[in-house]
Amino acid sequence: MSVKSVCVLGGGSFGTALANIMANNGHQVSQWMRDSKQVEEINLTGVNSRYLPQASLSEELLATTDLEAAIQESNTIFISIPSKSFAQVVERITPFLTADKVLISTTKGFNPNCFELMSDILRRQTVTEKIGVLSGPNLAKEIADGQLTGSVIASAITEVRLNTVELLKSPTFRVYENKDIKGVELAGALKNIYAIVCGLAKAMQVGENTMAMIMTRSLAEMSRFAVHFGANPMTFLGLAGMGDLIATCSSPLSRNYQVGFAIGSGKKLDEAIGGIGQVAEGVNTLKMVVTEAKKYDLYMPLAFGLYQLIFNGAQLDSLITGLMSGELKWDVEFSTLK
Repeated sequence: MSVKSVCVLGGGSFGTALANIMANNGHQVSQWMRDSKQVEEINLTGVNSRYLPQASLSEELLATTDLEAAIQESNTIFISIPSKSFAQVVERITPFLTADKVLISTTKGFNPNCFELMSDILRRQTVTEKIGVLSGPNLAKEIADGQLTGSVIASAITEVRLNTVELLKSPTFRVYENKDIKGVELAGALKNIYAIVCGLAKAMQVGENTMAMIMTRSLAEMSRFAVHFGANPMTFLGLAGMGDLIATCSSPLSRNYQVGFAIGSGKKLDEAIGGIGQVAEGVNTLKMVVTEAKKYDLYMPLAFGLYQLIFNGAQLDSLITGLMSGELKWDVEFSTLK
């Protein structure tokens, strides 16, 4: 295996977990972050105490605040930045990019200022066409703990997919390929909405039948929305769709699930978000998706109901009523057995 130069932008839990895998694989890895104290801690102690306190990081992983050097010295750049800061960071790195650089987004969400995915932001910089999206049921704490994990690299370019698979493969982390970048990225963004719904439902102590129904109809809503925007519905049967939905909607490790659970336990939205101490992408995603769904008359009762509950003071009953009295009758919309 040839040694490759890689940069991970972002000091959060998932970026740190990915950087550690690649450093342990023998690659030259730098991890850029703004906080100089966090950089010093990682380089001196091998620990990211804020986001992954339990993980011992590779001695080969170098944290840095020097963005220009990190980009220029790397062939592949993983961008693990919260959606609200993603465009700003991409704008900063664009002067240092060249056509041979590979850009991989790991961010699940939309530009908070408009209906735009992270790959759309990357395409706007136009310096390189080598763009991909990494997504799947990837809870960072479990990855750092060595739990078996699968992910998906989506790109139209074979080189990008193969390069990412090679960088990240390990005894506990497996990356699968997909050409449907739109579907994979939308799946990763949309499931955050339904993780909030499931956390809320769990706090209300609903039965397992109800949880199964909510998760299954969530998958239907996700694929319905994504197919309208050009995604392949089959993508939602894989790790990026069903896999990520199951992991995020059933795990207390999920930030969006935690927000939903807090709201279901009687807290206001601001209290719920403040209580987890990290970004929950699903709240912004909910606003974007409901706006677009209304614009194109897409049927999404769970998303609409959650929006009314969070932002307009509706009761939980309205969410359940919308699901149980909806107009659609087919279980699997894209089935040929209609």
